[in-house]
Amino acid sequence: MADLGTSENPLRVAIVGSGPAGFYAAEHLMKDGERAVEVDIYDRLPTPYGLVRAGVAPDHPKIKSVIRVYEKTAARPGFRFFGNVEVGEDVSVAELRRHYNAVLLSYGTSVDNKLGIPGEDLPGSHSATEFVNWYNAHPDFADVTYDLSCKRVVVIGNGNVAADVARMLALSRDELETTDTADHAIEALADSEVEEIVVLGRRGPAQAAFTNPEVRELGEMGQADVIVAPADMELDDISRAYVESEDCDPTHRRNVEIFQEFSQRTPQGKKQRIVLRFLRSPVEIQGDGKVERVVIGRNELVESEGRVSARDTGEREEIECGLVLRSIGYRGVPLEGLPFDERRGLIPNDGGRITDPETGEQIPGLYANGWIKRGPSGVIGTNKKDAHETVSNMLEDLDAGRIPEAAEKLDHAGLEAWLSERVPEHITFEHWRNIDAAEVAAGEPHGRPRVKFVTVKEMVEAARRNAQPASSSEPADKTPV
Repeated sequence: MADLGTSENPLRVAIVGSGPAGFYAAEHLMKDGERAVEVDIYDRLPTPYGLVRAGVAPDHPKIKSVIRVYEKTAARPGFRFFGNVEVGEDVSVAELRRHYNAVLLSYGTSVDNKLGIPGEDLPGSHSATEFVNWYNAHPDFADVTYDLSCKRVVVIGNGNVAADVARMLALSRDELETTDTADHAIEALADSEVEEIVVLGRRGPAQAAFTNPEVRELGEMGQADVIVAPADMELDDISRAYVESEDCDPTHRRNVEIFQEFSQRTPQGKKQRIVLRFLRSPVEIQGDGKVERVVIGRNELVESEGRVSARDTGEREEIECGLVLRSIGYRGVPLEGLPFDERRGLIPNDGGRITDPETGEQIPGLYANGWIKRGPSGVIGTNKKDAHETVSNMLEDLDAGRIPEAAEKLDHAGLEAWLSERVPEHITFEHWRNIDAAEVAAGEPHGRPRVKFVTVKEMVEAARRNAQPASSSEPADKTPV
């Protein structure tokens, strides 16, 4: 048999997950000019692009323009997309290893961390990720409802997801109707009775994880004042020393400046208020059968071995509210046939090479990148550098003869037949183009970038026919919303 990586015996890689991490890995693999590489990307949803489609806020369309880069990768010879295929259910990791030389796990961290406080599971307490998926038309959350008849919502967390959630809760109908927000979410958000969104951060303004554009946007809302109490901007010694030091991240320093400017504003009496509060942590969620209030504790910052953490002072306060959205980080889920670090919620690896947790040795042919490799950090572009590291190590392994031959390496027709038997309704990239065209056509009459399908059934139906415009006025069970 010809050497692996030649045109007669190309390196065949299965990538699990079609978000930015998966597509950047595919790009790095397929633009390599020295070796012959074929890439198949698997995703459990019929639609590609992961968080670019289901995570980026609908009022941030420019961020989604990165899809054009992924489309170029998908157009390369040797690339295939298999959507509506759940690895671990429809096909196993072991089967992929049998048919491919290497399997690259890029499926992210989809489970929210828990607060671990009493009342966290009361009706009305939700993860922010679920809320984001709901307004972004993720099919897993099409039937979820949120009670937006309350006057106050509490958002727990100080990262960009928390900022997105707060902003989406304060957009007007006119602003929402120019986006690809799911129709069911547009109606609910536009008719919302929420007057105040309180965003809680457990540490101080100098440690908040927002990026600067997200903070600035909160101060530019058309129908919401942004409120920061001047007392919250009286920096403690630890924060002041950090901001004044050369070690201070420029993003953190600029955030403090923006928060300080917010604290000096006079509210304009807009319809809603976004209140940013720092050094506050929830200690209990209370209510009679549903969320009615959050008990919060005041924190102080302490430093130990170079690490700054928040310590409860014992001071308590109650905030009346009807909805709590938790945005405190994420963790991955294990897949059968792969090692998993339960403590960190990641796949154990060394530079993307998956390792045996018992021995620390590399498991030949298995790799990871993206959040399931390094944890939920960075922005979309961070995954490009991360993918480059993993792919470089994979190609190094190829050259060193450390990637095994596949036990049952099927040709394209054979693999397609195997997959068709397992998942008759799997979605190819051409099928996705049909879904894409139908959504875009549905949005055009309304001046929207697209009207998204929200069920897998609708997506599969659209994929299997030529793209047809859909009318938003048809019954909800037939209309892409």
